[in-house]
Amino acid sequence: MKIVGCDIPGVLLIEPKVFGDRRGFFLETWNQQRYREAGIEATFVQDNLSFSGRGTLRGLHFQNPAAQAKLVSVLQGKAFDVVVDLRRGSPTFRQWRGFSLSSEDKRQLFVPAGLAHGFQVLSDTALFHYKCSGFYSSKDELTIRWDDPDLAIAWPLANPVLSDKDARAPALRDVPLERLFD
Repeated sequence: MKIVGCDIPGVLLIEPKVFGDRRGFFLETWNQQRYREAGIEATFVQDNLSFSGRGTLRGLHFQNPAAQAKLVSVLQGKAFDVVVDLRRGSPTFRQWRGFSLSSEDKRQLFVPAGLAHGFQVLSDTALFHYKCSGFYSSKDELTIRWDDPDLAIAWPLANPVLSDKDARAPALRDVPLERLFD
């Protein structure tokens, strides 16, 4: 397994070792011991799948105070995955980074607690997998506007398909500071 760091502290791009032959391939998607050795201390308690069509944009979501770290991957298709640092003491506070994840490259992204997360589907469809370190809590969930002008995220596809909740989300500057992370 190859781990590629990011300038946003704690964000890791993981390239698992893939064993392939004429029958197909095999890879480990989670091994607590190996991932812990790579710096991922999270204990995952919930797995989620989402299936979406081309252009669908989900996010930017986070939970506070019931924060979640996530290990995400695309099992089918391709997506542009985005994280936004919401940790007030971080040197990259209010900065975003984007990553390409696909079923072809089999990469995973570790998103530590304290970041907002979202993705846009670039293929006809995508099956997206999340391992979460905390349970979903609707009362703690917040959403930041996908096209927040202060963030200026360079989403690859124009006119995304959005949920009503994501379409109505506030800009980051309109989220009370106490709802962000220390």
